[in-house]
Amino acid sequence: MAEASATCRVCSQDHKVEVWNRINVSENPELKEKVKDGSLFVWECPHCGATNLIQGQTLYHDPESRLMVFLLPEGAVPESQAAALEQQLSALSGSLEGYTLRRVGDVGSLIEKVNIFDAGLDDCVIEMCKYVSRMELADKEGGKDIATAPFKFFRLSGPDNDIEFSYPSEGRMHGVMIGFNVYEDCAGILRRNPQVKPSEGFARIDSDWIARFFR
Repeated sequence: MAEASATCRVCSQDHKVEVWNRINVSENPELKEKVKDGSLFVWECPHCGATNLIQGQTLYHDPESRLMVFLLPEGAVPESQAAALEQQLSALSGSLEGYTLRRVGDVGSLIEKVNIFDAGLDDCVIEMCKYVSRMELADKEGGKDIATAPFKFFRLSGPDNDIEFSYPSEGRMHGVMIGFNVYEDCAGILRRNPQVKPSEGFARIDSDWIARFFR
C-alpha cells in the first residue's frame, strides 16, 4: 500500500489517498472481494463527500490461480514511463511460466478479468462470445451502437451455467444472457484457429483484440 495525491472530481480539492499498487490475494485474501466489488478503487472526499475513482497502476496477483493482471489506466503516467513499465513487464513475463498474464486500461476491465478467471473461464473465448452476441443483437435490433457496445462478463447463472453480460445503451445498463453452448462453440472455433491467440507477455485481450481477426 502507498499514499498518492488525488483531486476530487466534484469540489477539486486535493487529498492524500491510500492506494494498492500491488495486490497479492494469497497474502491478503480479504482484498479479492474488494477488487471484485470495486470498493478497493474508490475514495470518499473528506471535503464534500463525493465518491471518486482511484486512477493509478496496480498489479493484481493470484498465485493459486497463476494469474497476473496489470492495470495501467490510459494517461495515468507519461508515455516515457509507460514504455519503461512495458519493458519491465516483458522482462518479468519470462520468469512466470504457466501464468496467465493480462494488461488492462481501466478498473472495470480488471474486475471483469478476475470474475472471468474465478468462474473458471477463458477470457479469449469470452471475447469471442461477446463479439458473436453483439453481432446477433445488432442484426436483430438493427442498431450500430449495440455492435460496438462495451460488453462485460457479469457471472455464470443457473444450473446450466448460462453466461450473463452487461452493457450500457441509451443511458442505462442492459443485460443479455447466452447459453453455455455458445461458449463451447466459441472455444471450438479458437481451437481450430490457433492463430487467434494472445501475444507473448502481458497481453491485452479485449474487443479490439478479437476484432482484428474478423476484419
